[in-house]
Amino acid sequence: MQKKSKILLILIFLCVCSVLMLTGCDQVGKLMQLISGHGPAGIGRPMGPTGPKAVSVVTVGTQKVTLTTELPGRTAPFRIAEIRPQVSGLILTRLFEEGSDVKAGQVLYQIDPAPFQAALDSAKAALGRAEANLKSTRLRAERYKDLLADKAVSQQDYDDAMAALAQVEADIAYYKATLKTARINLEYTRITAPISGRIGRSSVTDGAIVTAYQPMALATIQQLDPIYVDVPQSTTELLRLKQRIKSGVLHRNVCKQRKVKLILEDGTEYPLEGTFRFRDVSVDPTTGSVILRMVFPNPDNILLPEMFVRAVITEGVKYDAVLVPQQAVNRTPKGLPYVLIVDKDGKVNVRMLRLDRAIGDKWLVSSGLAPGDRVIVEGLQFVRPGEQVKVVPFVENKVVHGSESGGKIETKKRPGGGA
Repeated sequence: MQKKSKILLILIFLCVCSVLMLTGCDQVGKLMQLISGHGPAGIGRPMGPTGPKAVSVVTVGTQKVTLTTELPGRTAPFRIAEIRPQVSGLILTRLFEEGSDVKAGQVLYQIDPAPFQAALDSAKAALGRAEANLKSTRLRAERYKDLLADKAVSQQDYDDAMAALAQVEADIAYYKATLKTARINLEYTRITAPISGRIGRSSVTDGAIVTAYQPMALATIQQLDPIYVDVPQSTTELLRLKQRIKSGVLHRNVCKQRKVKLILEDGTEYPLEGTFRFRDVSVDPTTGSVILRMVFPNPDNILLPEMFVRAVITEGVKYDAVLVPQQAVNRTPKGLPYVLIVDKDGKVNVRMLRLDRAIGDKWLVSSGLAPGDRVIVEGLQFVRPGEQVKVVPFVENKVVHGSESGGKIETKKRPGGGA
């Protein structure tokens, strides 16, 4: 039995030596320190056997932030014209290519002009006949006037001559109007474009019979450069914004307020800025919102009618904005946001917050924090309220965002992002 025990001790010794050769003495020493709980101090780990835990904090300050709202909307043509005939007739030919750009005054359809040309010629002939009778009728009336003074003709003959003159003059005026109408109708046989823009498909072909002012449009022209963008804004949000501006929480710059950015439905930003045009005066009772209308240049026809877009509208500037990293904010089981802060005595306290919106990787805090508060960002899971901690400054990754260039942080409000 003693011999077997000696052999077992020798085998254990050899195993220990092998481990030392593979890992090194330093690694084994560190492993033993970790196992014993006396390793190097870190975030959330005691600084010593009895020291407080270390946490990373950020000190709350204020900064200037430009607040924006992102609202969904759709594009609409700047001008739209439905092409309808103004005279009835037969379509001889269509003179445009569907889907092409047309200019104002360009001929689109040609209606058979033959019957209208005949009506014009008839009106010219009738006018000429009336004008031919005018001279003799006027001379007769003048002679009767002289003869009436000498009692050579009766008063009745003179009255008849004056009535005939008035009848001829009235006929001339009537035939002039008829001639003008015939000329207008002849011009209407050439259906032209009232505006410049892009024309859609044609609803008729050559040889179709059309009637004047028919309900069905022959084609539709839409002006797309510039183009409107209509977005709805809830009246609740509108009233809240007005109240914040009135109370001085937000400050407005009228020139900058009118500039609007646009995000396309694939997530890319439209390269050209638009201008805020007006806010509708009536509220849609079904949605409780008003329509905001913007105008955007569209030289390359990137924006098409009824396209879904998102407009980024500037609300105003907040000069005393309080921002905290999103990772520092936790929520209660009821969803209420809160942070853990370190007070002047080095103890952990809870602060309930009211959040406005997300700005990049931070939250904009409406209330609950004041400048100088130290908010715990790292080590939250290792500490509890009332516990003594050691403060370590939080080092944030310095990532340059395009919206933060020039010292101004551009923010976007997520739909429903407030808390």
